[in-house]
Order: sequence, then structure tokens, then C-alpha cells
Amino acid sequence: MSNGFNVPPVIFPSGGNSSTAAAATATTQHSRLPTAPFQPPRSSPNPNPNSIPFMSFDIGSAAASSSFSAPQFAAPGPIGIGGGLGFDDEPPLLEELGINTRQIWTKTISILNPLKVNPGLHEDADLSGPFLFLMAFGLFQLLAGKLHFGIILGWVTMAALFLYVVFNMLAGRNGNLDLYRCVSLIGYCMLPMVVLSAVALFLPQGGVSIIAVAGVFVIWSTRVCTRLLVELASCGDEHRGLIAYACFLIYTLFSLLVVF
Repeated sequence: MSNGFNVPPVIFPSGGNSSTAAAATATTQHSRLPTAPFQPPRSSPNPNPNSIPFMSFDIGSAAASSSFSAPQFAAPGPIGIGGGLGFDDEPPLLEELGINTRQIWTKTISILNPLKVNPGLHEDADLSGPFLFLMAFGLFQLLAGKLHFGIILGWVTMAALFLYVVFNMLAGRNGNLDLYRCVSLIGYCMLPMVVLSAVALFLPQGGVSIIAVAGVFVIWSTRVCTRLLVELASCGDEHRGLIAYACFLIYTLFSLLVVF
């Protein structure tokens, strides 16, 4: 007994059979030509080797189309016109730094005459003159072979503190001597010590002559400093002797740097 399967017929839309369709497909595939792989398009040869390819510049058109305008500068004129300050209107450099050379000179002249000291010139305290005197004192000591710059500045500071404390203890609540004025007065009264250090360069060290000269200059500095303190600070006249003794100790200490 045989088993049979009924296969339904295949119907193509074109109305042809399968063999005809397969043959047509094979013919179409054989008729297509193979294409080459992708290649970038070649540009035309560049006639100018110095120019950049694919770029061109037109200076004339760029300048015409640009809206940028060159900055306009004003014509040069005198500095003092138009709100500016000229060099003639500027104050001197020393005046800007707060250094009054005329005031320093007048104070120096008043110190040189111990019999006629003008306390009114020293009402405005400053440290410019004392700094110059201290540097001059250290310079003359350096010429004598002694390096005392640090010692001089330290001793002046300690002397000002010492005299400030002593005076305010004596004057009590009525004392009006401030530390700034005290440093200024001690520094200006160092001028005789500067002269002593210059004279000591021509005298033998440790001799009787230099000791006698040092005593004269110590008395000079003591007298001037005492009078300035008494005249400029209130309640100083009552304790003139004690203030003079404190000033004598201060300038004796500086004279020892010169003598020995």
C-alpha cells in the first residue's frame, strides 16, 4: 500500500513557472557590472604651489566688508591742558614723603646754639632729622673702625622709652609728653654727639683730651634736651633737675661709644 502526498501547485504572479523565474534572476545578477571601491574626487592640479589649497583671500573685499575702524588718537598737546597735571604742578618728592628740609635745617641751627634754643621750632615732631643724625653718627664711628649702627638704633629706642617713663612718672596725670615727641627730641639733641664723633677721629682713643672734649659735648646735649623737654611738656619745670640727670645718663652712654 503506497502513501501519496498531494502537493498544491505553485502559482507565480507573473504567470511563469519557477524555473523561468530562477533563470531570470541569474541573468540579472550576471548583467550587473562590479563597481570600484570609493575614491575621493581628484582636484585639478594647483597652478601656484605657494598658495594654500581650498582657500583664497581677497584683501580688497575683506577690507571693504569689514566694519572695524582704526583707533583715532588725539594730537599731542601740553600735559597741563585738558585736566591733566603738568610736572610744574606736582609737589616735590620729599614733600610727598613728609620730609621738610627747611624745617630740619632750622631745627639743626637752633640746636647748634645751646644758649638760644627756640622750643617753638620743635613743636612739630618728626623723625627725618633724627634719622639723619643717627646715620651720620654711625658713619663717623664706622670711619673709626667701629660698626655700631644696630647699637645706636637700639640705644636710642631704649633711651626714648626710659625718658618717656621717667617724665610721665614725675608729671603724673598732667604729663603730656608722648613717645613720638620724645624720640624726636632725643634724636635732634644727638647733633653734638655727631660733632664729637667727627672730632674724635683726630684725637687719640682713651686719652685725657678726648675724655674732656666728650664731657663738653655731653653737657651741651644735656642742656639742649632738658630745655626742650621742660618748655614743650607741661609740669616739666618742677622736675628740671631729675630730667637733666636722665638726659645726662643717656648722652654719657653714647659718648662712651666714641671714647672707647
